[in-house]
Amino acid sequence: MSSQFDIIHKDAAGRIGKLTTPHGVVETPTVMPVINPNIQTIKPSEMRELGAEILITNSYIIYRKDELRKKALEDGLHALLDFDGPIMTDSGSFQLSVYGEVEITNEMIIDFQQKIGTDIGVPLDIPTHPDVSYDKAKEDMDITIGRLKQAKELVNGDMLLAGPVQGAIYKDLREQCARELSDVGFDVYPFGAVVPLMESYRFADLVDVIASAKKGLDPTAPVHLFGAGHPMMFSLAVALGCDLFDSAAYALYAKDRRYITSRGTYHVDQLRYLPCSCPVCVDHTAEELKKAHNCTELLARHNLYVTFEEVREVKQAIWEGNLLELVEQRCRSHPRMLEALKQMYTYSPWLEECDPSSKSTFFYCGPESSRRPEVLRFGRQLERFTVKGSVLISSHPTKKNSEYEHIMLFKPPFGPYPQELTEVYPFNAEVVRNPDYESLETAYQNTIRLVELNPEATFTFFMKETLNHPLVERLRKMDNFNIVAQGSD
Repeated sequence: MSSQFDIIHKDAAGRIGKLTTPHGVVETPTVMPVINPNIQTIKPSEMRELGAEILITNSYIIYRKDELRKKALEDGLHALLDFDGPIMTDSGSFQLSVYGEVEITNEMIIDFQQKIGTDIGVPLDIPTHPDVSYDKAKEDMDITIGRLKQAKELVNGDMLLAGPVQGAIYKDLREQCARELSDVGFDVYPFGAVVPLMESYRFADLVDVIASAKKGLDPTAPVHLFGAGHPMMFSLAVALGCDLFDSAAYALYAKDRRYITSRGTYHVDQLRYLPCSCPVCVDHTAEELKKAHNCTELLARHNLYVTFEEVREVKQAIWEGNLLELVEQRCRSHPRMLEALKQMYTYSPWLEECDPSSKSTFFYCGPESSRRPEVLRFGRQLERFTVKGSVLISSHPTKKNSEYEHIMLFKPPFGPYPQELTEVYPFNAEVVRNPDYESLETAYQNTIRLVELNPEATFTFFMKETLNHPLVERLRKMDNFNIVAQGSD
């Protein structure tokens, strides 16, 4: 069976897609709950009612336990887990990263995954810790690529094959690995060995890993971010082009009595109120939840409800074209996430290539919004504006008069644009009345660029006091630019 991934809607580098597997079609972005074949906090058969379309489990754990291996080989993986939807299986690479070795080869685990009816199989790649040396990362990457090429030759049935992208935190290695795997051709591309980055809140490094790997891939290929299960970072990862996530967090956090929200995590014993309306939180008070004999299961259910609620929130944001606003809101939940947001916008030139040229209203959410792809795109389009004669720049709509041949409106973070485009995206943007320093900086840089590109025009800027900025002095020195000061009203 050949992989089929159809993209049906886009925003930034994020997309809503449909991935076809042997056991059905999965709409992405989505989360694959991790199922431990030995310990099941929630039965796989109940996962659909919680929102899961696809599960992920570990074929190595099944292989090692005689009882599980026998049932999987005789009845199939789906019967073993009692789940009739798509199932992805990891290969034992996680155990390899933890213990240093596993009692199985790449050939053996690929053969086993095919025999038990896995929908998406994973070769035995080498998960490289983020902080190893460059040479070690390169050595592990080369081994991984060799094993993946070998696995590609071993698959002869319906199973889709994942091609994990490795390379530690080295951007050139991640891009190189992705490009080589893309040339071979896999069905899904997991970005591996990123859990240590998330555990240590190194979200800015995670941004580098995702963006670098995405640059090396076919842009239409489905991407899986291994080990990413906290809803706080879904919108960020999706905006960078990730489609699939897997979560053991719902169960692991529940075991530690932790209560997940889209803004962070609480310890249930510190909660006086339950800030959620899922069935668990509606049916219990905080005190009842703490004392419940099945508290772990209830917390796991709540954690999954919140996880899939955020998935739906992200999908709706993509559909409406305001994913980046959601990203900016979520990234203000933690200082390290805010660092990641700033780092994401260093990739705005790449994001701008992915971002639709027209969508819903641009909402300014803070200084970081000045670096969004839409703003960058406008700056690049300034070369298309050719004006001659007298030009009025104003912060308010102005009636035409004989004194000026052209009227442009000034709106940070964009700068001047033709008044006729006021209702056209992105100039219909909702922005703050008193612009911050960053939005003014971008707007004035674009103004300077516009003036430089049109030396035959004479510009008059009706500037309010609230629009003052150090770059104004540079504008004052330009021969064809005149500033008329206005009050703040």
